[in-house]
Amino acid sequence: MPQTITKSAKEIVRNALEATPAVSAEEALGLVGSPDHVFVDLRDGTEQAKTGMIPGAVASSRGMLEFHIDPESLVHKPEFNQDKTYVFYCASGGRSALAAQAAMDMGLGPVVNLTGGVGAWKKAGGTLE
Repeated sequence: MPQTITKSAKEIVRNALEATPAVSAEEALGLVGSPDHVFVDLRDGTEQAKTGMIPGAVASSRGMLEFHIDPESLVHKPEFNQDKTYVFYCASGGRSALAAQAAMDMGLGPVVNLTGGVGAWKKAGGTLE
C-alpha cells in the first residue's frame, strides 16, 4: 500500500520559518566577529568546501546538529555551550529554520535564522572563507 503523506516538506519548512526568529543578511553582516554571536553553518561539508563559510562560523551539518548541541554526546561541540545568540544559516534558509527549531526544542537559545541563507548573504556583500 502506498504511503499517504499528510504534510509536505514545503509546509514543514514554512511552519519552521514562521516559528523561528529571523535576521536579515544586511543585519547579520554587522554581527560577524561579535563576541555575542555564533554563526552556525548547517550545510553539508561538500557545500561548505565548494562555496566557503561565513568567517568564524561553526560547521554543524543539519544531520549532526542535535549531537553537536547535546553536552552528553560524544561529538558535542563546546561552541554550543556559550551564553551567546546563535545565527543559523544554510543555502537558502529552509534547513537552518528546521535546525533552529530543533535547537530551540533542545533548550538552546537564543537562536535566529539568517533569512535567505548564503544566497542572501552573498547578495548583501557578505564574504565567505
